[in-house]
Amino acid sequence: MGRVIGKQVNVSRRADLQMLLATVIWGSSYLFMKSGLESMQELNLVAFRFSIAFIAAAVIFHRRLFRMDLKTLVAGTIMGTALFAAFVLITYGVQRTTTSQAGFLISLAVIFVPILSTILHRRMPDTRLMISIIVAVAGLGLLTLQHELSLHTGDILCILAALTYAIYIMIAGRYIPKHDPLTLGTIQLGVAAIWGIGATFLFESPRLPDTPESWVAILGLGVLCSGIGYILQTLAQRHASPTRTSLIFSLEPLFAAAFAFSFQGETLTLQGYTGAALMLLGVLITEIKSLDVRFWRRKRGTLPAELGEQGASGI
Repeated sequence: MGRVIGKQVNVSRRADLQMLLATVIWGSSYLFMKSGLESMQELNLVAFRFSIAFIAAAVIFHRRLFRMDLKTLVAGTIMGTALFAAFVLITYGVQRTTTSQAGFLISLAVIFVPILSTILHRRMPDTRLMISIIVAVAGLGLLTLQHELSLHTGDILCILAALTYAIYIMIAGRYIPKHDPLTLGTIQLGVAAIWGIGATFLFESPRLPDTPESWVAILGLGVLCSGIGYILQTLAQRHASPTRTSLIFSLEPLFAAAFAFSFQGETLTLQGYTGAALMLLGVLITEIKSLDVRFWRRKRGTLPAELGEQGASGI
């Protein structure tokens, strides 16, 4: 029994490390987007990002793709469409606000998920959710409202991106348990790439990156942030509870702010830092449930089942 428990603990720790690494990678994505958008338009950047990610994933998981069925293809198409919509808003938003501010605003997706779930299931939100919403909205006001008390375009786009990404998370949560997650993840990247390429030809002038910095940004977004990031997320969630998964992912805006400060010298005002801290607190309130004292009374033999609890989350 001791060896089994030790093995489960090691698996759980490995999942935590995988999620943490994915979160760090996603925190760097805002910096890569800023750099890539200096020489490319928004839709063009999205198209390149997901095309590179799909090619990388397809090379690794090509055998799984050959075995996919129609239901998996349909599910991946729906997920990929929602993912594309979210990242179009994210990319336009990042172009029109600061890197660190975008990271905090898009983290609102973690709060939008329980709000949407409450609406869909037609039940009143619990006290914890209401408190988290109030705290997050207060932080949002401090972070985004300037002296003229108005939201900037980039802020609005990032908030809409958070809402759209929350919808994507809910869609993914519905389909992932029913299909092979790696196949599903690869398909969604391909669908997002197709949407991006089509939109680029319709609304922009397609072009290749023309500077080394742009190529580094595109490859970073495609291979690291979209390819490796989503693979790590999928692998980690097989061995992680929903609370632990969402809690670690909620650290993404902190890494985004750290990258922005380190490489771009971005800083917030005292009001901005206070607002960001309140937003993060609102996210944590949403994700951290009160510890049930009965857990400590459970028999030791039930521990492996607890450690093996699976979950689904999203960024």
